[in-house]
Amino acid sequence: MRFAIRLLPENEPFRIPFNHQHYLQGLIYRRIQRMDPDLSLSLHNPKVPKLFTYSLFMAEKRELAGDKSGLLGYGHGFFYFSTAVPEIAEAFLGGLLQKPEVELWGEHFTVEEVKALAEPEKLNGRKLVTLSPIAVTTKRVQFGKPRTYDLGPGEPEFYEHLRENLIEKYVALTGKAPESGELELEVLLAKPKRLEVKPGIYQRAWHLVFRGRGDEGLLRVGYLAGFGEKNSIGFGMVKVDGRRTKVRKRGRGIYD
Repeated sequence: MRFAIRLLPENEPFRIPFNHQHYLQGLIYRRIQRMDPDLSLSLHNPKVPKLFTYSLFMAEKRELAGDKSGLLGYGHGFFYFSTAVPEIAEAFLGGLLQKPEVELWGEHFTVEEVKALAEPEKLNGRKLVTLSPIAVTTKRVQFGKPRTYDLGPGEPEFYEHLRENLIEKYVALTGKAPESGELELEVLLAKPKRLEVKPGIYQRAWHLVFRGRGDEGLLRVGYLAGFGEKNSIGFGMVKVDGRRTKVRKRGRGIYD
């Protein structure tokens, strides 16, 4: 289930800071808590996949702010929300519609439209493009201590960890293993992004254009709940892209 959420700004132009995912995360959790406190509490469990994701915040027209701290938006603001769990969609969207006035990073908006989007019948072999960058991490020993290391599409571990993450989400959602568990990602374009997710805490992630091949169930879970990690703080949302893409940077990961 995925939705386009369109917001009317109080002022124009309106600011969009580069590091804004945590503001959207706060909005989502507050609206879910408003409608379903028990669900909100369960989503704070760090040991289970959250099974929802969302895009970066966008505007109909935009330009770089004069101080280069972010963007200036014109027209409507909007973002996309996606989940594999109907109860999460019901609580979040119900909370939005019950209280349509929204404050984000000091800017005021009114939710004008929530639109359900059609889902593709098949994802296997389709070209996908990120609406929020994909984050994949591992642990590596540095200076004698294990530290978090952000993986990129040039490293084989990136694909292995991404596949394992999708399997974990699939099992959490269905209670069973995927039909085949096969997954191949062919990266056509890759652009790194370094974002501040909390004050002083940064995440390196990747905007990608890629083709996914293999287990349709795993690809569907990635499409609905997000590819990679940290989906609930605004990473890993993709859409189907029908445009032709010139290959500039390529990577491949195949795991049976």
